[in-house]
Amino acid sequence: MANQRPKGSGSVYWNEDRQRFVGTLEAGWTARGTRRRLTVTGRTEREARQKLKEKERTVLLAGTPAEGSRAGVTVKAWAGEWLDIQERRMRPSAFASTRSQITRWAIPTIGHKRLDRLSPGDVRAVTRAILDAGRVVSTANRAHSELQRMLADAAADGRLVPSTVLNVVGPGKGRSDRDALTLADAAAVLVTAQNSPDTARWVLALLQAMRPAEVLGLTWSRVDLDKGTVLVDWQLKALPYRILRNRDSGFRVPAGYEARRLHDAIHLVRPKTNSGWRQMPLTPWAIKAIAEWQAVAPTSPHDLVFPRADGRGREDHADRAAWVTLQDRAQIAHVDGTYGRHYDLYECRHTTATLLREGGVDDETIIAIMGHASILSTRAYLHTDQAKMRAALGGVEARLIAG
Repeated sequence: MANQRPKGSGSVYWNEDRQRFVGTLEAGWTARGTRRRLTVTGRTEREARQKLKEKERTVLLAGTPAEGSRAGVTVKAWAGEWLDIQERRMRPSAFASTRSQITRWAIPTIGHKRLDRLSPGDVRAVTRAILDAGRVVSTANRAHSELQRMLADAAADGRLVPSTVLNVVGPGKGRSDRDALTLADAAAVLVTAQNSPDTARWVLALLQAMRPAEVLGLTWSRVDLDKGTVLVDWQLKALPYRILRNRDSGFRVPAGYEARRLHDAIHLVRPKTNSGWRQMPLTPWAIKAIAEWQAVAPTSPHDLVFPRADGRGREDHADRAAWVTLQDRAQIAHVDGTYGRHYDLYECRHTTATLLREGGVDDETIIAIMGHASILSTRAYLHTDQAKMRAALGGVEARLIAG
């Protein structure tokens, strides 16, 4: 049997030279900023895998500490250790954003610097690198926030980090062009959508303020057309593999994160906060659209309301592409820019919130409809204020029909 090429961290392969099975595990970074790779061997593949699991358990319990002097640890070395910890704590989508900010901007710019020798100028250098690359201020602000959080955690962990570095002010949030659709554009989209079988998908976005992942994760068991309600308690997400493109490596799922795998990387996951878990009253337009869709919708083994043609979960990129196509058919575009840009799908939620506010709806009801975290929007409140929510959403529907 020839040597098999290892597939990455967590893999087991046959080594001809050793005449044994070898398992490899990535365990953070050394003080020099290089990857810390651990190996185990076994006479059988099962033995090697068992040793690998025990080694992984030991590393996790130890917190994957960097080797060498705590005072001489580089930013890159600490970043590797810190990201390993964050991966076990953060929601997968949030972790992916954090990792991107650190690995794309912080490490290339100041990764070679020692933590104890950092200066405020080094922190500002990361911001400068982002802006020099043509990125917007909001990107620089997000990267600055993640870098500061990482350095604060280093100090809390006993690493030597100058206090002046922890007090550097970020570049600010900058201006975002994300906004609500105009009333005319929103109405045009819904009129155009009426010529499509999946009208209900866009009605739920504009009339009910449901997030894209909430719509795609909606199951028929959560829809009650007789009572005119939907229960929003799952979202459809593609979770990242622990090792990139290695389907045998499992998924990045932090502690306490509830997820149900449907197929491939597609999962149903719980909302980020309890306030996202809500009972939503449906407007008459939404009830009619959902009933019409139910008659022609593809059968899904996962009970999904809006699946792909084969019944499997609809990917986020396909959903967004359909939204862009709908805008092109409706001949609308965002007002910013010389030629305009397509509205982001999340701007449907901005639209609903704006129409609710313009209609004089109180803040508590808007918060409940949007599913935002607030001391006023507890789950008990969401279940007891259906009449007020229904009246508010009815007002949105009336304006869109008239507009």
